[in-house]
Amino acid sequence: MSLPEPEVVSLGCRLNIAESETIRTLVAHRDTVVVNSCAVTNEAVKQTRAAIRRARRDRPGAQIVVTGCAATIDPASFAAMPEVTRVVANDVKLRPESWGGTAAAPTVFAGHARAFVEVQNGCDHSCTFCIIPQGRGASRSIPAGAVVDRIAMLVDAGHREVVLTGVDLTSYGPDLPGAPTLGMLVERILRHVPTLRRLRLSSLDSVEIDPRLFEIVTGEPRVMPHLHLSLQAGNDLILKRMKRRHSRAQSVALVERLKSSRPDIAIGADLIAGFPTEDDAMFADTLALIADCDIVYGHIFPYSPRTGTPAARMPQVAPEVRRDRAARLRAAAATRKAAWLANAVGTVQDVLIERPGDRGHTAHFAEVRLPSPSEPGSIRRVAITGATDTHLIGTAE
Repeated sequence: MSLPEPEVVSLGCRLNIAESETIRTLVAHRDTVVVNSCAVTNEAVKQTRAAIRRARRDRPGAQIVVTGCAATIDPASFAAMPEVTRVVANDVKLRPESWGGTAAAPTVFAGHARAFVEVQNGCDHSCTFCIIPQGRGASRSIPAGAVVDRIAMLVDAGHREVVLTGVDLTSYGPDLPGAPTLGMLVERILRHVPTLRRLRLSSLDSVEIDPRLFEIVTGEPRVMPHLHLSLQAGNDLILKRMKRRHSRAQSVALVERLKSSRPDIAIGADLIAGFPTEDDAMFADTLALIADCDIVYGHIFPYSPRTGTPAARMPQVAPEVRRDRAARLRAAAATRKAAWLANAVGTVQDVLIERPGDRGHTAHFAEVRLPSPSEPGSIRRVAITGATDTHLIGTAE
């Protein structure tokens, strides 16, 4: 009797998604559930624990293995959960021997239309709110040759879109010979994998966007017109207390330059509501940033105090105020997104079709719903006939 197929539950960032696909090959043909955890907020840790309990209920005979940032930062608490078989730390989770094997097989993203490729891991910065460096360690980069080979293999396997991922993507390169930049890596990918249709970048630190990367993002049609920026706040004093390395004016100026060079580019941003010491005026600066930076994809977090971080020792904003401010940020971003989507009605967009075939995303990452299915993984020309507050409606040509 064959064993049930393994399951990998991936929480959190796109880097976790990329790593989860490698883990899936390493635990093949085993009655195992791997929970690849996230620790970016207290809520993410709660979701990890809920996923572990759900996995035990659904697969009572399976091994439950927990890895990822939450499990690496606090391994003892996860090992103590009665549902957990064992904990695997981040720094060894991609090693075959951690899963009882000897070699990793090349993987494709069978369940995803787009493929996620890790090019960088870890972080050398010390933002006062962030605990992730404790789970990921120092910044380190994947050599460009290995990245190009990986992407070429994925394209040969049928993937038409690749997303570059990392903990601090724009810090790519200084630890490698010749100190290449992220812009140089992207240029090399495009040159050596000419059959790659779409290249997308995950979250970028705006202050680290090098001139070559800016030129490619604004001038290369195979790089998607969609950037997600790690802005976090719109008030300079709060940014200073976060130990961010940019000012509000720099954020606004960057978006103005991007849109001047590529007017259709869609901007997403991480924003934190209710950071310690934030008063109403400081919050108003962040709220106004949604309009000032034309943010149509708001990734909004109410501040979550993480034990062991400097911000957790600062004067805290009341939880109900944090929640209210987060809701106001989400509402402002949702209003802006709805207006942006409405402006797309009547256009024709290239859409990457995703499973089960009745939905997909444009180059700008707007979701499109289709009345009849198309082949998952294909790129179709779609006439946009309508829009809701959250997605577009279209018909494939």
